Amino acid sequence: MTLVEEALKYTTDTKACTIGAGAAEAAAGMFKDLFPDAKKAIIVEDPRTRAVAGERVERLLEEAGIECSRHVMCPGGEYFHAEYKWIDEVRGAIAASGAIPVAVGSGTINDIVKRSSEEVGVRYMVVGTAASMDGYTSFGASITKDGMKQTLSCKAPLGCIVDSKVAADAPKEMVASGYADLIAKIPAGAEWILADAIGSEAIHPMAWKFVQGPLRDSLSDPEGAASGDIAATEKLCSGLVMSGFAMQAMGSSRPASGTEHQVSHYWDMEDLSLDGIPVSHGFKVGIGTLISTKTLEFLLRQDLSKLDVDAAVAAWWPDFESVAATFPKVFGNRPAHIQRAMNECPNKFPSREQLRSELTTVKNAWPELSAKMKAQIMPFDEVRECLKKAGAPYEPEMIGVSRSRLRETYAGVPYMRARYFSIDLVDRLGLMGSLEEELFGANGVWKI
Repeated sequence: MTLVEEALKYTTDTKACTIGAGAAEAAAGMFKDLFPDAKKAIIVEDPRTRAVAGERVERLLEEAGIECSRHVMCPGGEYFHAEYKWIDEVRGAIAASGAIPVAVGSGTINDIVKRSSEEVGVRYMVVGTAASMDGYTSFGASITKDGMKQTLSCKAPLGCIVDSKVAADAPKEMVASGYADLIAKIPAGAEWILADAIGSEAIHPMAWKFVQGPLRDSLSDPEGAASGDIAATEKLCSGLVMSGFAMQAMGSSRPASGTEHQVSHYWDMEDLSLDGIPVSHGFKVGIGTLISTKTLEFLLRQDLSKLDVDAAVAAWWPDFESVAATFPKVFGNRPAHIQRAMNECPNKFPSREQLRSELTTVKNAWPELSAKMKAQIMPFDEVRECLKKAGAPYEPEMIGVSRSRLRETYAGVPYMRARYFSIDLVDRLGLMGSLEEELFGANGVWKI
């Protein structure tokens, strides 16, 4: 049994998956297996994905006796991203067709069809055309709505095909984005080990296996993926799909998300763009991965087995209202960020009694805990080199983020989500200033 076959026993939404060179040829067979009573399909694509896979998928379905219509997004070929206005358009097309949606594309098209299908009340399948992110098989869709990037609830596809030959021929920045999204799972795994140790979120053994099991192999050839090597791209595709399966198995993004994703979410809320084009999820996450890796390296240099718990507790905030009073300064003129922090932070802000218990647990477990975390992470310089080899940004300026802006982001990250991350422990230890100096000080990696 392959790992994909094993994962499908644990997924809540996806029931079939094929990855490989020429996998698009399986589209008609998968469609008929998953939707045995369906007579019609509507293919949702854009001009480029129609050319590389959509025409072939349509022909295969029609040869199998499935009546096909199509909805081509932005037929003029202009750039678009996952805004809610496209869901209004695609939802209408799906409803009018009375057909089963087949998304042919990468992350943007998949997310739009995923949410549109949910709103119509039908299931869909996807034929992926790029190894650009782990969202093909994850639940939820990342959509800009009301001027803010949000994850909207919706089921993952019933069936997923990723053609590694098509993905290898995709624009190189898409492969680079997927590589950056996948390498983030390394520090995210170390943070999950920490969260498990303090009793915040227990490690789900199968979800861990699905992400971490193939992870190093999936990341092993960044240069090959960047050059369009099909075998290297297929490994990357598999790692990304397994990440989505892990999230389904656990019903949470915890297996695939850590501090680095909070960095990305911060910039999502600012509509981070470079030369007028929104920066890809993977590129934002890649720079966030460098921050989370440095945070972990800093934390793991501390000998917390000798921690003065009483001193750390005494220095902690007396109540949430006190820390909330600093949000206008932390976030500046960003009311949406302040509101998010006000919504999220009360759910993880510890009292001094709770903090004492947490830090005592960390102190007692530190020798074994720190060894596990050290074994999990990849050194900062190696992460940066891998990103470089994959063709992904490895300095913040490469995605239009100045070092001063990066510093502002760093200061707000602990307040972005009610989930426990390594940066939260740094904060609760009173070491944020020391970490900030290591990152941005005179000898910092991003010296200002």
